[in-house]
Amino acid sequence: MTMIGTTMAPAAKGQVLRRFLRHRLAVLSAVILGLLILFAMSASLVEALLGIDADAVDLFARYSPPTSQHLLGTDELGRDILVRLMYGGQVSLMVGLTATIAAAVIGTTIGIISGYVGGRTDAFVMRVTDGVIALPLLPLLIVLAAIDLNKLGIPESIVSSEDVSLYRIIVIVALAGWTTVARLVRASTLSIKTRPFVMAAQAQGATAFRIMTVHILPNLMSPIIVATTLSVGNVILLESVLSFLGLGIQPPLPSWGNLLTGAQETIWESPGLAFFPGMLIFVTVIAFNFIGDGLQDALDPRADDRR
Repeated sequence: MTMIGTTMAPAAKGQVLRRFLRHRLAVLSAVILGLLILFAMSASLVEALLGIDADAVDLFARYSPPTSQHLLGTDELGRDILVRLMYGGQVSLMVGLTATIAAAVIGTTIGIISGYVGGRTDAFVMRVTDGVIALPLLPLLIVLAAIDLNKLGIPESIVSSEDVSLYRIIVIVALAGWTTVARLVRASTLSIKTRPFVMAAQAQGATAFRIMTVHILPNLMSPIIVATTLSVGNVILLESVLSFLGLGIQPPLPSWGNLLTGAQETIWESPGLAFFPGMLIFVTVIAFNFIGDGLQDALDPRADDRR
């Protein structure tokens, strides 16, 4: 018996690429996103070339206008705006990508098990999923972000770490954001598990784990990729909102969200402090959304190749 392949053939990959390239906004967004990533990753290089320290405080240079050394000027503490934006981009992009991937892994695991096992397990998991979805997301994240880590038994060395707020946001968003992928994967699994190639694998004595990972999971990659890409922008927005409220990434570690927080008191003295991080957040979120739309069209097997 010939079984349906679980990987995309080279011709199909070329077809997907052609469809994606026809989506002009998605291609433009991919280029812009690549430039933003390059911009963020070049922070140390730019810092060295300009001969400055992004964390160095110089109160005599507060709100300095753009110069050859400070290309976008300085903030309320005399720190270079450009380099802090670049380091903030590293944090915001890392949180967005890492938290989204972690949520996708959790949601995929829960969804595929729920859909394949079915019965009471499926009913229980879906009721839990519905309960999480019913909770208002932003208040839930605010409550989780405000939890005292010392009371959770976490060692003091970790709680007092400079990067603990970064890890906290990633964990919180991942724990709250898995539901969309879980429901999508569960629905697709219910359909795929009744197909002939899965039934053939069951007849040959394949274990449930092998069927889920080798035969079902590869056929779920397209919707998972699309859902994950579309979620990155939302995660970056959530991180920015929490940081703006003082519950996200904590100074001195910069992120685009807490750079906005620092700018709200000085927006009249230096509007650029709010404009630059706000614009970077806006462009990044829009870029991820357009890329998600392009991938959705490209990976849709029903798409008309003649368009």
